[in-house]
Amino acid sequence: MKPSSKVCHCDHQKASGGSPAPACLLKLNLYYRLPLIGFCVFLFWQSSFPSLSSAPLFPHDDKPMHLGAYGFLAFLAARNLHREKPFFNRTKLKVMAISFACLYGFSDEIHQAFVPERTASVWDFAADVLGSVLGACFYFDLLHGKKESLSK
Repeated sequence: MKPSSKVCHCDHQKASGGSPAPACLLKLNLYYRLPLIGFCVFLFWQSSFPSLSSAPLFPHDDKPMHLGAYGFLAFLAARNLHREKPFFNRTKLKVMAISFACLYGFSDEIHQAFVPERTASVWDFAADVLGSVLGACFYFDLLHGKKESLSK
């Protein structure tokens, strides 16, 4: 039996200018786009409810949560962009991922201004920006940079 022609070679098809096969699109959607979209929906859903009233563990204890959430969002955006745009340079992809996560954080702060018992905060947005930078840098500088050095 000869090798199947249905094997997905996404990178080869992109390099040759061909359109991606349906299996490649399914993989791109399931493994790269869906987690990003799902996490955006989760963040919107979570910020649509009044905040829980509990005693803070320490002053500004919500800032690490903002930092982690938007770091993860930027990580997912960087991962998706890196897969979708493999020929863009890393700096451009990093800026795009950070910009996306920061703009989403900004829109989330505006959204929270209209939710009862929630407020928009410049300091929350600052934590979102810092998390976005850390998440994108983690993906491109630590994870992706390490993979490149191992393949050389």
